[in-house]
Amino acid sequence: MKRILTFLALLACLLVPSALRAQITDASVCDILANPQSFDGKMVRIQGRVIAGFDEFAVQGADCKQLVNAIWLAYPEGTKGNAGPAAFLRLQLAKNHAAKAGQVTRAAVKLDRNKDLEDFDKLLSTPAKTKGLCLGCVQYTVTATLVGRLDGAADTGLIRNGKGRIIGLGGFGNLNRYNARLVLQSVSNVAAQEIDYTKDGAAAENLAATIPFFTSGSSGLIQLKQSMDAFGAPGEDNGVSVGFGGANEIPKDDSAKSSATSPDGLLFNATFDSNRLKGPALNVAMSHVGTHIADLRSEDIDLQIENLYGAEFRAWQTSVLSAQASKVKTLTLPGSYTIYSQSWPDSNLVKNANGGMAGFLANWAGLASPPQP
Repeated sequence: MKRILTFLALLACLLVPSALRAQITDASVCDILANPQSFDGKMVRIQGRVIAGFDEFAVQGADCKQLVNAIWLAYPEGTKGNAGPAAFLRLQLAKNHAAKAGQVTRAAVKLDRNKDLEDFDKLLSTPAKTKGLCLGCVQYTVTATLVGRLDGAADTGLIRNGKGRIIGLGGFGNLNRYNARLVLQSVSNVAAQEIDYTKDGAAAENLAATIPFFTSGSSGLIQLKQSMDAFGAPGEDNGVSVGFGGANEIPKDDSAKSSATSPDGLLFNATFDSNRLKGPALNVAMSHVGTHIADLRSEDIDLQIENLYGAEFRAWQTSVLSAQASKVKTLTLPGSYTIYSQSWPDSNLVKNANGGMAGFLANWAGLASPPQP
């Protein structure tokens, strides 16, 4: 009898992996984005296009008809992968904020380190060979089959009541504006698509929905100054922390509320990959991220609640102003979208910059511009 029990116990242990595999749910990116909460905590298998760029590390579906048509991608903590965003801004509520945020316990994910993962990480971190300043540009996108833990959220970013008061925080990824995150367990069927940086990226379909561009004068100078002032003076504790390194893993403090405090109860954790952002590139990157911080702390409620497309459009406007101030010849974004060139005549600057930004946000980042009133 003892031998039989021992055999049964061993058999049960051997069957556990098969049982876990059976629990993997096959889903499309669009299925998940349509109802991310229904997949929260599940192991899922999805196929899609994966991008890694300036502040993007995501898997995309085709025509999901969402404002954010992508799932944020993250390696498990301690992976030390190379692929990921060049710049990243994560929001948290400070300990002294009045809003309550419950702690969420999530199952740990162990990454399968195989040849497919090695190829996946290498392809998405290979720098693009370009002329001029190309911010966070890599040479390839990939399509792949991904398995991992899906984290889903109903709300994203800072959650406000009808009076504009912050009552919570949700979401994942850059600016906490993705309502789904995939923590990678394994990758297979990796296929690379090389980006042709000798050609301009595809134009957006709807340029009329873009935001007015601050070409010059006091408005542009104020916007640029506010972006840099957002980081605070040296030694000032204003709730903004700046780190230099990768931002492609699950944060160690993966919670909506931190144990740290700040003057207004908000924390902004900015990370810059110093290996990919040097000299003028770092200046432009900081102006971009600083715009997000300044806008979220602005007294203008329209800036505070702007959708991700609008927030990114405005931050890229500041990036153009920073590129001009840094005297760079050209500013290009991942996917070969040029948004500034010294060779453009002043009469074409607004049109060309707007076109490049709109194309980048729609076709590369997978962001949709909301319909105009």
